[in-house]
Amino acid sequence: MTDIRRRVLVGLALERTPGFNYSGNLLGVRFPLTTPDEVQVAMDGGEYCEDERGRVDIAAVCLMADVSMGCVVRANLTPSQRLATVSLTLQFTGAELTGAITGRGEFESFVDGVDSRQGLCRCTVYAHGRPAIYGQGAFMVMQPPPGRSMHPIVDAVHEGALPLAEAELDAQERALLARADEALRAAGGGRGFLRHFWGMLPWTTADGARCRSANGPHLGNRVGHMQGGLQIGMAIITAEAALPAQWAVSGISAWFLSPGEGDAIEASAHIEHRGRNTAVVRTVITGKGGRRVLEAMTTHMRRG
Repeated sequence: MTDIRRRVLVGLALERTPGFNYSGNLLGVRFPLTTPDEVQVAMDGGEYCEDERGRVDIAAVCLMADVSMGCVVRANLTPSQRLATVSLTLQFTGAELTGAITGRGEFESFVDGVDSRQGLCRCTVYAHGRPAIYGQGAFMVMQPPPGRSMHPIVDAVHEGALPLAEAELDAQERALLARADEALRAAGGGRGFLRHFWGMLPWTTADGARCRSANGPHLGNRVGHMQGGLQIGMAIITAEAALPAQWAVSGISAWFLSPGEGDAIEASAHIEHRGRNTAVVRTVITGKGGRRVLEAMTTHMRRG
């Protein structure tokens, strides 16, 4: 059994304890510190989460940023409540996304004078101990969907955990393992696995780029919708595909419009501006029935 395949099966074992989503369990996301003011987050490193160039996959890093902010707001609530991301902004410092990835979420306040309860927060994501991303977010407090219960978020600790035996898998788990096996074959068994597993494989168009991924537990949050950080990652990956390789994303501002539901999630990126040193790309993610799920604007800088 390859190390990555074992990780997939350990993630499935961790998934059987309610409290996190499958991607968080696969990535080995942990919470060394959780207080109402600050949450520290870490994730496992390794070839399984690296792209073809040896960097930690940008969608995994965006999940880390989203989780660090969402969890610090959640630390001010009861476990039975859920959150929905309203808006999120990330600014990249240019630090290489390699090595150990950690994050810190800091609570700011709840918004006054509005009908809905919204928490404001910020985060810093570190790579090799250096600040790689600064972020800000707003999260709306909601009740769980009918028939669903929320549980406290748990650490996804792989060390010492045993993978599920394939004979133990239910139909949904077997389907997820089959998707992982297909991703491993497509990635040649190593780097690039996550990009294939999540289906974030964009193609260029005449004025930008598009991306389409089957939706399901491999992308889902705790209530079954596409996880917000993975939406941000998909938007960035699609936007970067709209530009030549010498352009690097420098920031993203995103607005969440509806749940990431449906059999497939699609992203469409359009170049709004491209100058000598900066570019701007607008990306729309849609879900069930073509309904808009997310709108994002990314800024890009030409690499030196």
